[in-house]
Amino acid sequence: MPEKPKILNSKIVATSRLFSIEALDLEFSNGELRTFERLARSGSGGAVLIVPLIDDETVLLIREYAAGTHRYELGLPKGKTEPDEPVLTTANRELKEEVGYGAQNLQHLTTLSLAPGYLEHTTDIVIARDLYEEKLPGDEPEELEVVPWKLSNLAALFATGECTEARSIAALFLTQEFLKNEQ
Repeated sequence: MPEKPKILNSKIVATSRLFSIEALDLEFSNGELRTFERLARSGSGGAVLIVPLIDDETVLLIREYAAGTHRYELGLPKGKTEPDEPVLTTANRELKEEVGYGAQNLQHLTTLSLAPGYLEHTTDIVIARDLYEEKLPGDEPEELEVVPWKLSNLAALFATGECTEARSIAALFLTQEFLKNEQ
């Protein structure tokens, strides 16, 4: 594996309420100098995406407005990790806020990047089992619809065109594989 480039300088070149764009002046091991830009992580927290399982065959999806595509999307509950908040604590909090359930059993499955070429952001995928009803107030502007879906019928979910988020799709397939290997 090649040696990582040296960061000679980094500076924030633009900011918004949600994002900061960071310019990195880099020196590669062969002496080449380049400036790369990336969307920098905001704060010290990350993100979590939860796969809530009613049983080993049924996942709970949520339907929520997606501003990026200006439409409603079916996907998995997710949220931002607060600074110094453990990933599993975030997962259980977001589950209660968005789905109205907590989980007795939370298991970190993996960590995914979305576009590592220009995003510093990663998302921790957590499987939630042994659910119990508990609702916490969330920050969503409207009540989210909870939709149970059979994991054996993912093709039909994707055929609806309502579930297009890559993180949710990857997490559903990874969960299927995890459950298959568990048996």
